[in-house]
Amino acid sequence: MHITRRDVIKLGTAAAAVATLDVRGAAAQSPKRGGVFKVRHHLQPPHFDPHQTTAFATMMPLSYCMSRLVKVKAGPSVVPGTQPVENDLAESWQRTNDTTYVFKLRKGVRWHNKPPVNGRELTADDVKYTYERFLSIKGNGNRYLLEAVDRIETPDKHTVIFKLKDPNAWFIDQLASTATWIIAKEAIDKFGDMKKPEAVIGTGPWMLDRYDPGTRLSYSRHPNYFMPGLPYADGVDVVIDTDPATAFATSSCDRGAWSIESLPERAVRRSRLHS
Repeated sequence: MHITRRDVIKLGTAAAAVATLDVRGAAAQSPKRGGVFKVRHHLQPPHFDPHQTTAFATMMPLSYCMSRLVKVKAGPSVVPGTQPVENDLAESWQRTNDTTYVFKLRKGVRWHNKPPVNGRELTADDVKYTYERFLSIKGNGNRYLLEAVDRIETPDKHTVIFKLKDPNAWFIDQLASTATWIIAKEAIDKFGDMKKPEAVIGTGPWMLDRYDPGTRLSYSRHPNYFMPGLPYADGVDVVIDTDPATAFATSSCDRGAWSIESLPERAVRRSRLHS
């Protein structure tokens, strides 16, 4: 099939129109519970310890099952090109002076019900442990993000106070980094680090159930997730395919969405009918 420059231009217009219709249609629908969210990922994680690698291939799998104090907001309400920060495990926070930040944690947040943590409540001591490990462990290429922290105080089980060495206008944004997942001390004590999938125990919306190296990651819904009613999907199935050409040729979305492979050809055909 010969495609002219005119076809390419029309293809882009047609594809954009289809994408706009799909997004608007999705936004208008009411969310439904159930099903498995299927994802294809092109990188194999070297391991699962976020404090001993800077690899996106590690941070991505953790994003389904871990939480941070704050996170970058996502969704249709976000203005393109901006990165607003919203609360995650933090219920609220305030800067009391140029070098002091006080965080109030959500109450009743539960870890995944997996040994050795066994679904206990998250506390300020978990946050303090995480960041002290973040700053002290050897091999953390992301340590520079929080080097401004001088000390961390926990006056009660739901309050965390960060004392900085110097003022840092980017501190909240740096806390939203995917390198700052809150981890459980019991898991580190038992497994020595967080490199093994068994040590991946978080407070996020799904729980890591299985990892087949180089092939698949499987997650199930966390029934005690702290955001009421979420997540909607019962599970997440991540297929690891390190061959981009194969992934492009076979990728598709469930529930009637278009195939990545077939959309351009359909758009070209339609453009010729109207040329």
